[in-house]
Amino acid sequence: MSLAELHRDAKNRMGKSVESLQLALAKLRTGRAQASLLDHIKVDYYGQDVPVSQVATVAVTDSRTITITPWEKNMVAAVEKSILTSDLGLNPNTAGTVIRIVLPALTEERRKDLAKVVSHEAENAKVAVRNIRRDANTHSKDMLKAKDVTEDEERQAEGAIQKLTDQFVAEIDVVAKAKEDELMAL
Repeated sequence: MSLAELHRDAKNRMGKSVESLQLALAKLRTGRAQASLLDHIKVDYYGQDVPVSQVATVAVTDSRTITITPWEKNMVAAVEKSILTSDLGLNPNTAGTVIRIVLPALTEERRKDLAKVVSHEAENAKVAVRNIRRDANTHSKDMLKAKDVTEDEERQAEGAIQKLTDQFVAEIDVVAKAKEDELMAL
C-alpha cells in the first residue's frame, strides 16, 4: 500500500464514521415529524424483513404527524406492529388503510437528555476518527521501518492524516451542533 492509498483509505473510513453518526442521529426523535424517523424500521413482508418505505407510502402531513399508507391492505397490521415494537416509543393510530403517528411534544427534560445522547454519539464518532488516524500513522511508521518510504515522506503523510482528522472532527461537531439546535428549537 502506498502513502496515497493509505490517505485515501483513511479519508473513506473517516467519511463512513461521519455517515454513521448522521444515521444514528436521524433515529433520534426530535418532536418534529420526519419520514426518515421510520427508515430503520423493518416490516415482515411475506417472510422477508423490508423497510417500511418498501411496503408503504410514508408522508409528513404536518409538523407533528406522519401518515403511512400501505400498498396492500393486509400489510396495515404488520406495519403497525413493527412501529409499536420499535425502539421509538410511538403509538400508531389506524383508520382503515391509513396509519397516523402523532409525535408528542418533547419536554424540556427530554430535550436535555437527547442533547446528551447527541454529544455522546458525536464523541464516539470522534474516537472512531482518531482510531483511524492512529491506524494510518502506525501503518506509515511500518512502511518507514520497511524502508518503503523516507522519513520526510512519512512525516508529510502524518501531517496530511492529521489535517484529515481535524477536518472530519470539525464536520462531526457541525453535525452534532445542528442536531442539538434542532432539538432545542422546538
